[in-house]
Amino acid sequence: MTALAPPAPASTGRRSGPPNLLRWLIRLHRSALVAWVVFVLVLAGLLLWVGGPLTDAAAEGWKQYHACASGGCVYDPSAVGRYKDWYTYTTIAVLAAPFLVAAWAGATLTSRELEHGTAQLAWTQSVSPARWLAAKLAVPAVLVTVGSGLLVGLHHWAWSAGQGRGLDSAKDWYDIGTYAANGTATAAMALAALVIGALFGLLKRNSLASLVGSLFATAFLWSVMALATPHLWPTVTKLSSLKNTVPAGSGIVVDQGLVTTTGAHIADPHCGSTSWANCQALYTKLGAVGYYNDYHPQSHYWPLQLTATAIILAVTALLTVAAFRLLTRQTGPTAPTRKAAAV
Repeated sequence: MTALAPPAPASTGRRSGPPNLLRWLIRLHRSALVAWVVFVLVLAGLLLWVGGPLTDAAAEGWKQYHACASGGCVYDPSAVGRYKDWYTYTTIAVLAAPFLVAAWAGATLTSRELEHGTAQLAWTQSVSPARWLAAKLAVPAVLVTVGSGLLVGLHHWAWSAGQGRGLDSAKDWYDIGTYAANGTATAAMALAALVIGALFGLLKRNSLASLVGSLFATAFLWSVMALATPHLWPTVTKLSSLKNTVPAGSGIVVDQGLVTTTGAHIADPHCGSTSWANCQALYTKLGAVGYYNDYHPQSHYWPLQLTATAIILAVTALLTVAAFRLLTRQTGPTAPTRKAAAV
């Protein structure tokens, strides 16, 4: 008698769908998942502490300090210093999130399985390369977006809690670290870092090389965006008298200098006020009549952030398409491979 071959492979292939693939991904990257959750929760707790008790204590400390301007009383400088230090630490931690994602994604998300051959084995069974990569990106993308979005939101809240309360040590909105940690562009950068890591894993198929490449590529993208951001929205121009020592207007400065009698903008020699005879003579020689300042006021914060976020997300989408095309080029048609494996 000829034994009938059991239809197990076909049914198993159907049952090893998204639920099984999801469990496999969680089991494979369990340590990274736990580390990310702990990182987000601990940093979220610290931000709540900074924006709550530390801000209150620092505001009281500054209040006492200003009351002591004439001498004869005491204040608590430790509360002021503690707020300043922990605000700095948490800001750095929020800005480090995209690089942590890039390092993990580059070292383990795709490169490790390709390096060890487990991905190729999975492709000969029930998981196509495209579906494998989609699952690799989709699950971490949700966690990265939620986690990084929570952190930048809490950082913005912690910073806002110190505004208008007399904290002389509070950072301005345009401080480079505060600007980045407060906005959606950093959350978008974390998502871009995830895709960058996956793409480098496909390119290098080596954990160490992919990790290094992902970190450098993420730093490069962020640097380009930092340089481009001031030019993503029209600036405001403010004119001021030469009697000032610096141009009027505060915010993200794009360009500053002198205005001449013809309305031309020229470089500022940084001489000083016209109350000094030498400076007055220099300004007269240059034909200068005032200062100009092209800058972004605080009202431009969200237009700049959202425009930068949209650009980063567009780049992320292009990198995702590139990753799938690269994988298709590397693997070719997958159906014949699976048939060959079944035989």
